[in-house]
Amino acid sequence: MPMQRIDTQDELRRMLAAHRELGHSVGLVPTMGALHAGHASLIRRAVEENAVVVVSDFVNPTQFNNPSDLRNYPRTLDQDARLVEMLGATFLFAPSVQEMYPAPDTRVFNLAPLDTVMEGARRPGHFNGVAQIVSKLLELVLPDRAYFGEKDYQQLLIVKQMVRQLGLPSQIVGCPIVREADGLAMSSRNLLLSPECRKAAPSISAALRNALPTLSAQGVDAAKQKIANDINATTALRVEYVEMADPETLAPVHEYAPGHAMAFVAVQAGSVRLIDNWKY
Repeated sequence: MPMQRIDTQDELRRMLAAHRELGHSVGLVPTMGALHAGHASLIRRAVEENAVVVVSDFVNPTQFNNPSDLRNYPRTLDQDARLVEMLGATFLFAPSVQEMYPAPDTRVFNLAPLDTVMEGARRPGHFNGVAQIVSKLLELVLPDRAYFGEKDYQQLLIVKQMVRQLGLPSQIVGCPIVREADGLAMSSRNLLLSPECRKAAPSISAALRNALPTLSAQGVDAAKQKIANDINATTALRVEYVEMADPETLAPVHEYAPGHAMAFVAVQAGSVRLIDNWKY
């Protein structure tokens, strides 16, 4: 059956109700479009594990604290639709801003302590905006499973916390980072990189990958410093932060224990901000 492109909540509800009457399981892959191989891996897994798959394609304004970032975010809906259909999803949900926010969303979520560090500390309101749109999508689709990439690892933990708080029935499934052949974590923002910055960007994952010997021998602070130094050695890149945290709680890690440390970085590459993470 060909994929159907839907742009209203009412139509999506009607279509899903018919599938639920037949006992079909439903998977959701929430995206902001500009789809790449990382998104494709989420969609493939959803198609494997569910009878019906909804891919949402919506650039959510409430999670942008920088207006120019929202304005410049890549939008490739027609190309996205072709990929989603090729991968076997059932529905592409591509609503307007007015459709998702007919009135301002004034809800404030309690996301502490997960939103008080790293991205949460540096992008005020970002994760509250994520919680607003993801909760809307989960309540609309009521999926058995919803799929999120681990590149946005902090977001993944926050969505899981929000789902517990709201008592939503969906299982949140984290999926591994997909990387380019040169190691760069796939991101829609990669489309915005200048040639110079794109050439330099693999230094981020290389610095993360190469930090383990220092972490094991010299400890957390030395490893964080090495990661920062290795990335900053590339003139096109500037480290915003390097943090070492517990992968379950995001609490800072001060002493290394294998399997209980994860490095998180944010890096400015020209006008584009990139994030990545690595578990040790």
